Amino acid sequence: MKKTLLAFSALSISALASLASAASTDLFNGKDLSGWVNVNTAPSTFTVGKDETGAPVIRCSGNPTGILRTELAYENFTLEFDWKHLSEPGNAGLFVWSDPYCSTGVPFSRSIEVQIMLTPDNIDEKGRTMYTGQGDIFSIWGAKMTPDRAHPGGWERCLPSARMTKGAGNWNHYKVVCDKGVITLSINGTEVSGCKDTTPRKGFICLESEGTEIWFKNLKLTELPAAVPALTPAMTSDLARAGLRSIFDGLTLTGWHEGDALGTTAAGKHWSVGGNVIHFDGKGHDLWTNESYGDFEMQVDWKWTNEHQGLLKRPFIGLDGNTVKNPDGSDKLVEVEERDSGIYLRGNSKSQVNIWTWPCGSGEVYGYRTDARMTPEVRAACAPRMHADAAVGQWNRFRIRMVGEVLNVWLNDKHVLVDARLPGVPTSGPIALQCHGCPIEFTNVMIERLVSK
Repeated sequence: MKKTLLAFSALSISALASLASAASTDLFNGKDLSGWVNVNTAPSTFTVGKDETGAPVIRCSGNPTGILRTELAYENFTLEFDWKHLSEPGNAGLFVWSDPYCSTGVPFSRSIEVQIMLTPDNIDEKGRTMYTGQGDIFSIWGAKMTPDRAHPGGWERCLPSARMTKGAGNWNHYKVVCDKGVITLSINGTEVSGCKDTTPRKGFICLESEGTEIWFKNLKLTELPAAVPALTPAMTSDLARAGLRSIFDGLTLTGWHEGDALGTTAAGKHWSVGGNVIHFDGKGHDLWTNESYGDFEMQVDWKWTNEHQGLLKRPFIGLDGNTVKNPDGSDKLVEVEERDSGIYLRGNSKSQVNIWTWPCGSGEVYGYRTDARMTPEVRAACAPRMHADAAVGQWNRFRIRMVGEVLNVWLNDKHVLVDARLPGVPTSGPIALQCHGCPIEFTNVMIERLVSK
């Protein structure tokens, strides 16, 4: 009898533990957006309000396009929530297993998207056969998946088996199950789409803003058992960089000023915002953050326009930081379409991460590389290890890490500056997008303050 009681007790404890682990969690507390991170939208994009019954809702204005993500990353889970578009057509989405930031040059993250869209019943034939918007599941920006049903165009996209959504002004219920690389979507009680073999399989959950107003409520998540063996880093999102926070809201230049590091003048007409992008016409002054930063990691995307400053001959820079010479001793030159800009660090134009079209590529620190007072080791480290720039007209991504006097720069995932030491660099200061007479565009400007050990 004692053995039976012990076995029953152990079984009861196990059952209780299982029930506890299966308990649902409210992702929205009904009061504010605690537990969520605004990745790249304005403060007015996602707000808290009440619906027609007085129930709390997350209201999304749809402007600008972008995402709100959970603070925590999740692996296997069931997510249930209600949503309502206020007009038709309506466009939004749910991203699962997402990176904590947007992909290069776009306002969307690498993830699997579960479409939340209202499309008219009279959608054209192409729309009906290639996409519907009424519960599609598809991979975006580098994520991978296999749809439950082959797509007629061969896309990584599962079209729903039925159109179950209710029209504008009506609440719809989504049940999304994400478990070990398999996703299923049920709309208003009917399973309509799914996929398998996804990459990644752990990451953040995002609500998407994409042009039209939508409301969300009753967001409840139930975690499911993790994979055994545990997922490798290749199967997860970029969890290590979840501390990045946007310093550009996609709508305005709030938090920035044009002029110098100490100036307080708001950005003028030469710096403008449109389509989640900062546009600069090449005139005016530098654009500075109002806040200062000490040790930090920064991410910023940039792209040249077709305009340039003429055809000029520019030198080849060697890995030692010196100009490469021809056999006759003259400088080795090449003709380029001159374009020039950069990122000033800690309020100092000398500690500038260059953006240009010189043969050595972007990422160079000109002020230190050309300073004859610096040691050969300092000057050499300030020259890029390789040319990693994308073609003119394409987006590039800088990852800039500044700790003490040591600078590391990655360009398009290539480590172009490795432990470059900048003697005498200020310990703190604002960051600037440089005016150097050439039009350029920036987006996805994010930063994480680092705490020195």
